[in-house]
Amino acid sequence: MADMTDAKRATNKWSRLIHVYTSMAALLLVLFFGITGITLNHPTWSIGDSSNTATETGVLPMSPKANGAVDYLTVSEFARNELGVRGQVEGFDSTGTSASIRYRQPGYAADLTFSTTSGQYELVTEQQGMFWGVMNDLHKGRSAGSSWKWLIDIAGLLLVVISISGLVMQLFLRKRRTAALIVSGVGVVVVLILIWITLS
Repeated sequence: MADMTDAKRATNKWSRLIHVYTSMAALLLVLFFGITGITLNHPTWSIGDSSNTATETGVLPMSPKANGAVDYLTVSEFARNELGVRGQVEGFDSTGTSASIRYRQPGYAADLTFSTTSGQYELVTEQQGMFWGVMNDLHKGRSAGSSWKWLIDIAGLLLVVISISGLVMQLFLRKRRTAALIVSGVGVVVVLILIWITLS
């Protein structure tokens, strides 16, 4: 019996420590994903940010082809150095005499379309807002790179640890255990009902 009591005390102690310190470590991440989750759910809330789209046309100063193939690298270097394009190359393709390169980074998109014969180009850029547009794309992990995707995984893992350790803590509090389990059960039922309503 004493061993069982000691085991319960140890479990309670460690669950508290894990819950408290994990919560502190994940505080900024939880706030970030919580706030941007709300702004993502309400895209019409500009909150001071506005989306700006710009179109620029011209003629490439070099041949868009090399050895009979579209020279995407040279054209892309021109776009970055002379047209101010930024972000990662998300993709490129060509159809007939038209070719295109797509650039993406959080809150920013650029599409460069050019003729492989005349060199005429059209660049369309969209800046979704210097703050909230970037934050919302970071929430989704869109064009954010592998390091940010790792951070999203870590945030998810921390939330799982916080939830489980919090539940374990409540199980050791006799006065609150029943109420805690009822609230948890109600929460599960509400979520399941909302999922059913959404999918039906």
